[in-house]
Amino acid sequence: MPLAVQQKQIIVTCNYEARRHGLYKLQRVTEARKQCPDAVVMLGEDLTRFRNASKDNYNFLRKFAWSGKVERLGFDEVFIDVTDMIDYNLEMLNHNTLQSSFFYLARLDPTIGFTYDCSSISGHTVPGLPDAFLSDYTNAGTSLKNADNTLCLRLLLGSHLAQYLRHQLEEHQGYTATVGISTNKLISKLVGNVNKPKSQTTLIPPYTPLDTGESNVTRFLDSHDIGRIPGIGFKSAQKIRDFVLGRPAAFDAGLVYGGTKENVTVKDVRLFPSMGDDQLEELLGGPGAPQGIGVKVWGLINGVDPTEVSKAREVPQQISIEDSYIRLDTMTEVEKELGILSRSLIARIRLDLPCADDDDQSLADEQTGDAEASGSVPARQWLAYPRTLRLTTRPRPPMNRDGTFPRTFNRISRSCGMPTYTLSFSSSVEELSERLVQGTLIPLFKKLHPENLGWNLSLMNLCAANMVLTAASTKDSAGRDISKMFKTQDQVLKDWKVKDDFLVTPAGPGPRSTDGPVHKVVDTQLHYIESPSSSQGRERDSQEGEDVWQSDDEDLTFEYGCTTCGLSVPYFAIAAHERFHDLQD
Repeated sequence: MPLAVQQKQIIVTCNYEARRHGLYKLQRVTEARKQCPDAVVMLGEDLTRFRNASKDNYNFLRKFAWSGKVERLGFDEVFIDVTDMIDYNLEMLNHNTLQSSFFYLARLDPTIGFTYDCSSISGHTVPGLPDAFLSDYTNAGTSLKNADNTLCLRLLLGSHLAQYLRHQLEEHQGYTATVGISTNKLISKLVGNVNKPKSQTTLIPPYTPLDTGESNVTRFLDSHDIGRIPGIGFKSAQKIRDFVLGRPAAFDAGLVYGGTKENVTVKDVRLFPSMGDDQLEELLGGPGAPQGIGVKVWGLINGVDPTEVSKAREVPQQISIEDSYIRLDTMTEVEKELGILSRSLIARIRLDLPCADDDDQSLADEQTGDAEASGSVPARQWLAYPRTLRLTTRPRPPMNRDGTFPRTFNRISRSCGMPTYTLSFSSSVEELSERLVQGTLIPLFKKLHPENLGWNLSLMNLCAANMVLTAASTKDSAGRDISKMFKTQDQVLKDWKVKDDFLVTPAGPGPRSTDGPVHKVVDTQLHYIESPSSSQGRERDSQEGEDVWQSDDEDLTFEYGCTTCGLSVPYFAIAAHERFHDLQD
């Protein structure tokens, strides 16, 4: 069934069946309905369930990574660095029994893992795999002598691990996945797009140029449009197209910033005369451009991506909410939209930044809407809190004479400190949003766009940034929160709690430290003294109400009855008292 998701008047995503009927991302809803009348178009303004599913799947996958390098990209993409897992299993591989190999998922427990056939790669390959391709490294003793064979073996192990993770994700989470396997983020992302959906693809060696001057990496990348390379943005790609074509490249002009009408491939750019990192630096560099952008883009064009997979983070670096508009040019509309954005931002902050005690279900109840029904009161602490609130807008330039708007991506922003009241759980999201809009966001907006100058906005963004970690029980936190230790110490230490059953007899003669009765503990000579006043006080309390909490150790002082002089000595002074008698002797 063709299915599409709508936000405002735009198709933000659609399934593969809809794409086979001609639908695509960022298409007008009216055009999509004309293209495929049978398509089911659903509203996708509320992304809470999608965001929660993405977070749940991410946490599921990160448990398999030894290194902890699991990086989330958007809602539905994850990079996993499994280099250490492949290195370990490569050392454990028995070349004499490749067809019944075992992949170890834990270093310390050899029983955790899965069996696989190491004589073949799992899934698809780019380019297609020749029949005799794997014969060189399957022979024990010769498999690791050639660099390409070593790399192929590592990629083979990675392909079987990818298949295992896909099956585990589908079995336990109920979601299918498409996977790309390679040696860096750039190639793995692009090669994963080759066989969709529910499949996986491995880019096989050689990765270095052969006598022909090409490798499988360059052959694979050459067919891609320059704008499809991750890391090369729209404006940079458009500048490269203009330079290669010798004129401005034509593009789709409409409500949504569509793609270019002229295809300039990676091969066109790579083989263009005088093209290199210096030429790209001159073309793309300038004020506001990252330092060394020419070297970076030239490396991406040639399949070089040195960026590492980031380690998994408990706390996001920032939380951002934005929306786009056809026309936004009055303060009334701006105030309304700021209210919508601020409510979403505060709700996201409450969802992503706090944590609850392990035995506290209030957070789960609030997320599922059962907090009121269960009567639970959120008892949470912040893993982190944002110090900065940023408001960003994208003004639309004046209309051209032909009635169209110039194409622009320029944004302007203003920042201020995040008000502390936004972190209060005692107020509702609506109350905090109203206070934030009137007290902070509207003054911030007026600094960006004075009313007497007028404006017409195509986008607004609210961002909570500059996260500060707090004391918590996670390894990424700034310090350790010991409050939970005190709350649970009785339960944790109950197995080690010492209980003495004293056999009490009347004490022998000798001076007493108080007027109350003194009792002696047989064998240990340990006494306790109970004052009459405290005993009478407890009797009086128990008579006033049966619910009065009583302590067995109240007003008790442990003492030692000296066998030499009969004096009752506090327990901590026993050693000194015995030395006193030794000196007299």
